[in-house]
Amino acid sequence: MSLPEFSSSTTGEEAADALAAEIQGKNVLITGTSVGGIGFETARVIAKHANLVVITGYSAERLKVAEDAIKKDFPSANIRSLVLDLSSLAAIRKAAAEVNSYSEPLHVLINNAAAPIAPFELTVDNLERQTATDHIGPFLFTKLLAPKLLASASASPSYTPRVVFLSSTGHAFIPGFDLSQVVGKPDAATYHPFNVYSHVKAANVLMAIELSKRSGGKIKAYSLCPGLIFTNIHQKEQSIEIMQAAGFIDGDKKPSTEKFDVWKSIPQGATTTVVAAFDPRLNDHAGAYLSNGAEANKERAAHSSDPATAEKLWTATEEIVGEKFTF
Repeated sequence: MSLPEFSSSTTGEEAADALAAEIQGKNVLITGTSVGGIGFETARVIAKHANLVVITGYSAERLKVAEDAIKKDFPSANIRSLVLDLSSLAAIRKAAAEVNSYSEPLHVLINNAAAPIAPFELTVDNLERQTATDHIGPFLFTKLLAPKLLASASASPSYTPRVVFLSSTGHAFIPGFDLSQVVGKPDAATYHPFNVYSHVKAANVLMAIELSKRSGGKIKAYSLCPGLIFTNIHQKEQSIEIMQAAGFIDGDKKPSTEKFDVWKSIPQGATTTVVAAFDPRLNDHAGAYLSNGAEANKERAAHSSDPATAEKLWTATEEIVGEKFTF
């Protein structure tokens, strides 16, 4: 059966329905799945067809709300909740150990969670919060789950596990990649929330390239821009003033169309993640960058395509987490 072309107007559920044959039988873990976000919608539409969807978040109560909402739409969905705080290396190790104890294999890991674009804040590990949650945490989590992912590979039928990193067009809003902005010592005096945001989103793109390369094809990794979407992360109290100053939201705390007229709905925002996780047309394009439901490597900034930068970032991140990521 030939697959349709996906676009900016395609919804995640439409993409999941089209890719149902690829989703069936798969076990998928998605980080950051609170109701009102892209991760929740991604989990919801995948759960319609998957064998198991593991939803994660730092609050067990919020996870229960998300699970109940998914099961209301799809009563037969197999959902498992995992408490995960990506801003804490210890919490990541604990959550990964729990996943590794599951009897089921893990076919797809979707690194969707992100910290709000907010004022300077240090984590329990003395890392800057955006950097910890959006890059260092997902790096360690992926590293710890890699054996579980690799175990899901099969020769017949042919299957290679996938890892998806949610990035943004914001990765290109910097003239170049400054490694110190991601792995250097956090400094409140020089911190600029959008500069760090762009750097961690650039890091997501670089990690997809480097993971695909270092695994020798044993894991297919992809990065993507979901689009400009008004989600629960824009409504965090600590980020509202910053988002208003940048023109993303207006005085009523709603999406602003004065500077940005390309807002997508949350259902449309989940589409590219579903495609990255399951579209078989990407099988020979590991490391690709996607946008609007399709491969879009031409939109990937030069500084996020550089193999030398990707290698340096990988090595420096290994030093921060204190573990080598090998296969």
